[in-house]
Amino acid sequence: MNQTTRILAIRHGETAWNVDTRIQGQLDIPLNATGRWQAEQLGRAIADEGLDAVYTSDLARARETAEAVGRGAGLPLVLDTGLRERAFGVFQGLTFAEIEAQWPEAAVRWRKRDPSFGPDGGEVLTEFYQRCVDTAARIAAAHPGQSIALVAHGGVMDCLYRAATRVDLQAPRSWLLGNASINRLLWSPEGFSLVGWSDTQHLDGAVARDETNDASGAGRVGHAA
Repeated sequence: MNQTTRILAIRHGETAWNVDTRIQGQLDIPLNATGRWQAEQLGRAIADEGLDAVYTSDLARARETAEAVGRGAGLPLVLDTGLRERAFGVFQGLTFAEIEAQWPEAAVRWRKRDPSFGPDGGEVLTEFYQRCVDTAARIAAAHPGQSIALVAHGGVMDCLYRAATRVDLQAPRSWLLGNASINRLLWSPEGFSLVGWSDTQHLDGAVARDETNDASGAGRVGHAA
């Protein structure tokens, strides 16, 4: 029996807070007009992928994106809170600059990807990583030999990339986390492997924003969680 699960890992479409570089975390921010357009393009692009299930974070920006995926695939959505973005506590709702001004020492630990750091009221980086990887593995294990979509957030995508490529949690990020991008992984009982990353051909040159204000780090500086 084929135990390998094919995964399309998808970050949600753009939100107004992505544009403003404002930390969303687990606050329930909807897609903006661009994000809704991106979701529709995405849904059409993967309509023929032969998906067997569509799982999504329950937060609005991911759920709205997943609804377009589900329509394209003719499948219902399965909501899973384990796919939520990192809880960012007191950082949520603030811009990078505001965080640095209010909590300079905490901002340094965050930007340096301190594995033991979590903002007041938020998740520690190592705990967030383990949650993401465990959730994705649990879901994939339920679909051996099948193809599934996981619609989630920038921080979740970053964790899955690291798990698939064995990149250390503290290593600076050099890969994209574009809104509504398609990222392809395989899962087997041995773990995750990378097939392809950050496919945005379906967006036809539209801006695919790469903010980790979704809320796990500081852009391409390499601090997404």
